Amino acid sequence: MTTNPTFKTYLQTLKKTLATGDATEHSHRGALGTLLETLDESLSVVNEPKRIACGAPDYIILRAQTPIGYIEAKDIGADLHTAEGSEQLDRYRTSLNNLILSDYLEFRWYVDGELRETTRLGKLGRDGKIRSEKEGTEKVANLLERFLAQSGAVIGDPEELARRMAALARMLRDVLEEALLQEQDSGVLHTQLQAFQETLIPDLDVDQFADMYAQTITYGLFAARVRVPAGETFTRRKAAWNLPKTNPFLRKLFNEIAGPDLDERIAWLVDDLADLLSRTDMPAILRDFGAATRQEDPVVHFYETFLSAYDPAMRQARGVYYTPEPVVSYIVRSLDHLLKTRFDKPDGLADRDTLILDPAVGTATFLYFVIRHVYESLDEMGMAGMWDDYAENQLLPRLFGFELLMAPYAVAHMKLGIQLQELGFKFQGNQRLGVYLTNTLGKPIFQEEAAPFARYITEEANAAAQVKEDEPIMIVLGNPPYSVSSSNKGEYIEKLMKRYKKAVRDERNIQPLSDDYIKFLRFAHHRINQTGHGMIGMITNHSYLSGLIHRGMREELLKDFDELYLLNLHGNALMGETDPDGGKDENVFDIRQGVAIILAVKLPSDESQSQPSPYPQTSPHPLTPSPQAGRGDSRAPTAIAT
Repeated sequence: MTTNPTFKTYLQTLKKTLATGDATEHSHRGALGTLLETLDESLSVVNEPKRIACGAPDYIILRAQTPIGYIEAKDIGADLHTAEGSEQLDRYRTSLNNLILSDYLEFRWYVDGELRETTRLGKLGRDGKIRSEKEGTEKVANLLERFLAQSGAVIGDPEELARRMAALARMLRDVLEEALLQEQDSGVLHTQLQAFQETLIPDLDVDQFADMYAQTITYGLFAARVRVPAGETFTRRKAAWNLPKTNPFLRKLFNEIAGPDLDERIAWLVDDLADLLSRTDMPAILRDFGAATRQEDPVVHFYETFLSAYDPAMRQARGVYYTPEPVVSYIVRSLDHLLKTRFDKPDGLADRDTLILDPAVGTATFLYFVIRHVYESLDEMGMAGMWDDYAENQLLPRLFGFELLMAPYAVAHMKLGIQLQELGFKFQGNQRLGVYLTNTLGKPIFQEEAAPFARYITEEANAAAQVKEDEPIMIVLGNPPYSVSSSNKGEYIEKLMKRYKKAVRDERNIQPLSDDYIKFLRFAHHRINQTGHGMIGMITNHSYLSGLIHRGMREELLKDFDELYLLNLHGNALMGETDPDGGKDENVFDIRQGVAIILAVKLPSDESQSQPSPYPQTSPHPLTPSPQAGRGDSRAPTAIAT
């Protein structure tokens, strides 16, 4: 590295520009860029003023098209201590692992957000002239050499990866929001926003679109990285080809919004995210992924950690809390048992005519357990050898899921795809999973024609609408979000909700009936009525069991369902209840609101009056699942409470 002549030229350029009396921080950018490229000819230093308005650092340093560092420059003599404490620098330090803050004379180097080193070439005197410091050239040269040679550490911890991905995704979201605010209505980003509004989510706003876009890219890259063979390089430009064919929507969409022609205002940040993932030890991240012996799915844990770091408020607003696996197992096995005993389907969930929908699929934990249960059932019947043919022709065509948030949607596809492959299923051609990006509580949208970009979204929306309206869904299961201040207020769901509100319409406050979990129960109720028979198996907020304002809802459920089995799991921290032994009333979730399981059975009309229920309609004490529930025990539950 040649130092003295290079830095001498750099300082002379700064002094000459400063002497004009018209210099600003922008006036010196060319000099610093030239300095860096002279120090290392393999570098490309990008200084694009139009990017600044979108929230990018002033300099992006690339080597072989991969970002290796960033520099945020302030005017000569600026107070870097104040700049260091700004919201802008806090965002950069949180998101970017190799960053310099400089006033062209002083250089502060941060690695993973922590100040690593500070040194300077000189100072600006009171007379407005630069005073060089003794040994300043050598010290700054050494700092820049280490800065340019910095390579991120390999990441093998899921929580660390989630935190780093969340920081970059959050910054990407903010950059997109700013870009949309500056862009004309006819711009590329606005055209894409309009395509989503017209074909998928009509009430999508700029903030929500930026969030969806950021999550799509973040989890699209993650899903693509999972599929890269060991030893093979990973870049953003190759990512779309590595996405699973089980999700053609995400594959096509990702190629549009993060492919070779990605908007340059955000390309640098997406490349940084790709670089982070290229330095990830995926076997360590996914160790024991989906293994049947684990009680905690690492992908669920990974996404929950990601969302908590990315946007905790969104997690709370969306009611994103994950169902403990023993609860999922209990509901799945109960539905299987009821299919055998109440619907004369001896194969239970393996019955080839039983269509299943999770309307708030999240990361697909319920569908994951359905697939596992069906596989184990076939194995017990000595039919494991038929699994590949059965999964392709009898199982996948009848499993469906709806999800509104992009990140869990991507995870669901990845998770189920890997599970099926681990069980020996080989995906053929362009076969996809029946998990769709859609708003369950929104009106089904059918579009016949669309612009090129919107075509992919249209295909997804039409497929979801067909399931919502036409498929004879027999089981609706899952863990819908809980949010009393629901943002789902569209005409479709509000029309359905009139039935639950009819009996209490004149009450002073019926707001509790607008909770998202009630709207999802109402959707499930409506969907089973459309089919004419079937079951609901959900865990929800338990307030509807005893709430005065919920009496109309209870009445309507009793009218349409032949049998209701309710298991109140309590856990309401607001009521001060205790367990039967006098101890703390623990919740199965990490929330303060109590929960309950509902199993609602609507028998075919010709059978509803002919089959007595095998369970009592009332009980002085709530019955509980077997102690082995959720521990790999495949037996039917010993009891279902009413």
